[in-house]
Amino acid sequence: MNSTSPIGQPLPRVDGRLKVTGQAKYAAEFEIPGLLHGSVVNSTIARGRVRRIDTTAAEAVAGVVLVLTHENRPPVASYDEPYQDDDAADGSPFRPLFNDRVLYSGQPLALVVAESLELARYAGSLVCIEYDVEPHQTDLAAVREQAHPAPEEIPSRGDFEAAYRGAPLQIDHEYGTPIEHHNPMEPHASMVHYQPGDELIIYDKTQGVQNCMRYVEGVFGLEGKVQVHSPFVGGAFGSGLRPQYQLPLAVMAALKLKRSVRVVLKRQQMFTFGYRPRTLQRLAIGFSPNGRLEALQHRSLGQTSRFEDFTEHEVEWSGALYACDNVQLEYTLGSLDVYTPIDMRAPGAAIGVYALEAAMDEVAYAAAIDPLQLRLRNYTEINGNQGKPYSSKELRACYEQGAERFGWSRRPLEARSMRDGHELIGWGMATGVWEAMQMPASAKACLAADGRLIVSSATADIGTGTYTVMTQIAASALGLPMDRVEFRLGDSRFAQAPLEGGSATVSSVGSAVHQACVGLREKILDAAQQSPASPFTGASLDDVAFEDGELVLKRDPARRVPLAQLIQTSGTLEAEASVKPGDEREKYATGTHSAIFVEVRVDEALGTVRVTRVVSAVAAGKVINPKTAASQILGGVVWGIGMALHEETWTDHRLGRYMNHNLAEYHVPVNADIHDIDVFFVEEQDSVVNDLGSKGVGEIGIVGVAAAVANAIYHATGKRVRDLPITPDKLL
Repeated sequence: MNSTSPIGQPLPRVDGRLKVTGQAKYAAEFEIPGLLHGSVVNSTIARGRVRRIDTTAAEAVAGVVLVLTHENRPPVASYDEPYQDDDAADGSPFRPLFNDRVLYSGQPLALVVAESLELARYAGSLVCIEYDVEPHQTDLAAVREQAHPAPEEIPSRGDFEAAYRGAPLQIDHEYGTPIEHHNPMEPHASMVHYQPGDELIIYDKTQGVQNCMRYVEGVFGLEGKVQVHSPFVGGAFGSGLRPQYQLPLAVMAALKLKRSVRVVLKRQQMFTFGYRPRTLQRLAIGFSPNGRLEALQHRSLGQTSRFEDFTEHEVEWSGALYACDNVQLEYTLGSLDVYTPIDMRAPGAAIGVYALEAAMDEVAYAAAIDPLQLRLRNYTEINGNQGKPYSSKELRACYEQGAERFGWSRRPLEARSMRDGHELIGWGMATGVWEAMQMPASAKACLAADGRLIVSSATADIGTGTYTVMTQIAASALGLPMDRVEFRLGDSRFAQAPLEGGSATVSSVGSAVHQACVGLREKILDAAQQSPASPFTGASLDDVAFEDGELVLKRDPARRVPLAQLIQTSGTLEAEASVKPGDEREKYATGTHSAIFVEVRVDEALGTVRVTRVVSAVAAGKVINPKTAASQILGGVVWGIGMALHEETWTDHRLGRYMNHNLAEYHVPVNADIHDIDVFFVEEQDSVVNDLGSKGVGEIGIVGVAAAVANAIYHATGKRVRDLPITPDKLL
């Protein structure tokens, strides 16, 4: 790092101007001459078989080119061949237009391809499908007794049953979370640019271009013939981790017609694939009168499809966050006639920590202890599931600094003890936790002939600021101004990168970018030493610095050479690096942590809730860009408020289909719902987690927020609502 390093600076997004001027192109915005448009026809039943598809009327519409069904699609991999992708759950992945089976309501059964999108959608309304309907089940509560264990092993320790029976105080409650859908601003879309010889250039809304490339190559037998591009993503939150069905449908049509095809999903169709699953979670906690945890049991029932077992890591957080010797964790699945759930921002933690932190609040009241003091009393530096110390954990500082900024010390212990006119006021808090992961990744750095640094990796930017932070990391490594550095992503031909998710992109790809630039420094120094009269002869990397676009000899700073001048002599220089988690990480648990403090105001007559103040204190190691990082936390807090008060996908179980599959009736927070949110980062040093010491912040912002809101509502009203969202009818 150089003395003027951009790392740690709150710099604006390098792609900001492109976005606000409309120059940033998303998957559905690339234009190709002769492009055809596809519209998906979805099933109206939840289970059964397609008896007959009548496409006559649709095909008679002028401008309709093709109606694609399971009966006339191009060849695809057989049932026992891999449809697996990098984020696939255990089981057998969904195969669109594979056969006549209907597995869930909303399943794609046909694709109408026409000269315009309007024609395709109109013709789609004319497709008539006859079914053999079979009984279905979409209600998780109805299959509670038939639930089966999740395929992944869940850690437990000690003797919960004996410790719970012997505990002086006990609580035992069930907490419910509903189905939620991602609803990013940009709907899912795929555009397939057909080339002679069945070569495909694909523009897709995805969090992993190489994942989609391998999927298409495998399903259609096109190895070496597929490129996938995704330069900009208008939000994904996990919905783009797996290839969604519009991608193979667009590929089928392009291969069938030997033409370029675009398929864009409607907003309603954004409810026809993965989602956050409904859960029923039970927390039983035994504790001493002073609040010490003696026994903790966290059991969760989650829903999955009949063709895959999707396992969320909901219960493990209860074994990791607090000191307790007797912990029993259990996760079971109820198979339903639905699509497989998929990861959604902070998968598992967002809902599992909600149940844990709501239960901890109930423990605090049962023991008559301040909720913050309860958490400090059960604080631990060890991840109990792994039996390992944390590489760093500044959660205590989050508690202390967050409480100070919020004014927590003025909070009365009793519920219903604060009022302002017709509004009851409540203060609640909760802890947030997320993994600090690192995955194998690669990056390439090139010092071009004009002296610009071009760095690339096949990662994604789903709105998190990847373009910006990677530019900062590269600029810092070579001492270049930001405007002399360009980071390229979203191209499957670039260096290998993992899926953009799990708050691991900076840790993984950022480390690879840094190492690639370190390798480039070595080549630059070597080039500078080629002249016999070079002042850098015999110098090592420790003897030089990279500052302001120049190579500088530390012992004699007057001896320096501009990198642009050097490259004119040596020619373009390149370096590529691959990184993976180091052996040192194996000795430690790694995680990000936060403390969230919330004020609510509840109208006693109407049951309406306003979240008037939030303080979120976050420990996430070295923060590369405090501006974009704080923006991530702000977005997470807003979503956490929505999770607590608004979001729920309603299912009509008689039909097995969603009722509020639009943005008019699927409620998310709007501007009027959001008030003062104070986000700050506590200082945290970590030399183990990765070379940068950075942990990532995409997920941690949402974790714990819903619990803090729910706990504040109890403090305001004295009424405990355990099923999210907490709507006025439940409070009244």
